[in-house]
Amino acid sequence: MRERATATLSTVVVDDEQLACDELSYLLKDFPEVDVIATGCNGLEAMDLIRRMEPDLVFLDVNMPGLDGMGVVRKLREKGVELPHVIFVTAYDQYAVEAFRLEALDYLLKPVDKVRLAESIERAKRAILDRRIPEIQGAGVGTAAGPAPQTAPRNKLAVRCNNRHFIVDANDVIYATIDSGLITLVTTSLEGHSNYRTIEDLQTALDPDQFWRVHRSYLVNINKIKEVVPWFKSSYQLRLDDKKHTEVPVSRAQTRRLRELFKL
Repeated sequence: MRERATATLSTVVVDDEQLACDELSYLLKDFPEVDVIATGCNGLEAMDLIRRMEPDLVFLDVNMPGLDGMGVVRKLREKGVELPHVIFVTAYDQYAVEAFRLEALDYLLKPVDKVRLAESIERAKRAILDRRIPEIQGAGVGTAAGPAPQTAPRNKLAVRCNNRHFIVDANDVIYATIDSGLITLVTTSLEGHSNYRTIEDLQTALDPDQFWRVHRSYLVNINKIKEVVPWFKSSYQLRLDDKKHTEVPVSRAQTRRLRELFKL
């Protein structure tokens, strides 16, 4: 998908008014480049869908009970989640300044005008293509999943567990995940935390032919993948070879790489 200039934009629509959600989803059907993969009705659902499904684009209502649309963006940033491009949709124009302070891609007023919607989608296509360009270089797992390391890969890593620092072989790392800015490392013998600040930093330190960024929040050792599990809408999860048989999502962007890697 990421190797085509006219790539499909995986999209989530969130609005607490079902009619408004349905109307926008219906309008988006006239844009073949837009694939609405899920809809939600409140801020908590929006956060869950964005973290699990990693959409390229989110149409997000501003006024929702509990956690509003702007609160969704702030909360995800606090947790260190890489955000998709966000287009706010609302019946009120007084939130526009704050929306653009949050780096919204666009701000649409209800009822959504189709011509105005087309402009937003064109803007989204350009922005998403710009984001994807660095990711479509090379054919190996390392280049597809992230930047090549600047130095030789580390063979040993420190893992903090119970106020102690254990040194483990990189080969024994099963996967790493990040939540609220804290990286958890799961190895064949223990589970603990890493002193690396980001998944990107950790990934750069490891062998790119062995460690694969399958999702924004997950870095996995391809030698520790036990099973490929079909999931929602032609996507997959990976069941790993740890004690809990953890299942981690494969982002839509990495699905093609998964098929190539295992000849699915």
